[in-house]
Amino acid sequence: MENEFGSEYASIKDTQFKVKYRASCYCKAVQYEVCADPVDAKICHCSACQKLHGAPMQWAAIFHKQDVRITKGVDYLKFYNSEHNIHERVLPCKVSCALCGTPIADEGRRMWLAFPSLFDFGGLAAFPEKFRPTCHIFYGSRFMDVDDTLPKWSGHKNHSARL
Repeated sequence: MENEFGSEYASIKDTQFKVKYRASCYCKAVQYEVCADPVDAKICHCSACQKLHGAPMQWAAIFHKQDVRITKGVDYLKFYNSEHNIHERVLPCKVSCALCGTPIADEGRRMWLAFPSLFDFGGLAAFPEKFRPTCHIFYGSRFMDVDDTLPKWSGHKNHSARL
C-alpha cells in the first residue's frame, strides 16, 4: 500500500504479503493487516499507558512494522507524541482513529505495538498463543497486583530489575 508512511509499512511486495491477522478500530474506519505472528506480547503498567488508555494496564502484541499493512482509513489516523505533547507523527507515538477514538497502536521507530482486542480471530474461542503476554513491564507503577505466573519487571523486559 502506498501512502504517507512510504516504505515503512508493507515493505513486503503484495504478492509476498500473506495476511495472517486483520484488525480494525471500533467503527471500522481504520483497518490493517499483519503477515506474521507477534514477536512478543507484554502487559505494560507505566503511567503513560495507564492515562492514555484509561486502564490500569495495557496489553500489546509487538510486530515488526514491515509486517503491517494499513488497508483502510489512513486519512483517519490520529497521532500523539506524549514526550513532546504534540499531535504529530513524531516517533514513538500513539495512533488512534480520529472518528471513534479507538487506540489503534503504539508506533515505534521499527515496531508496531498492536492491541489484541482489535483483531478478528475468526470466531476462535481464544486468541492465538502468540498473542499471550510473556511478562509484565513497569510493574512498579502498577495500580493493582496481578496474581499470575508471568515475570514482572520494574522497567523494560531484560533491561531492568525483575520484581
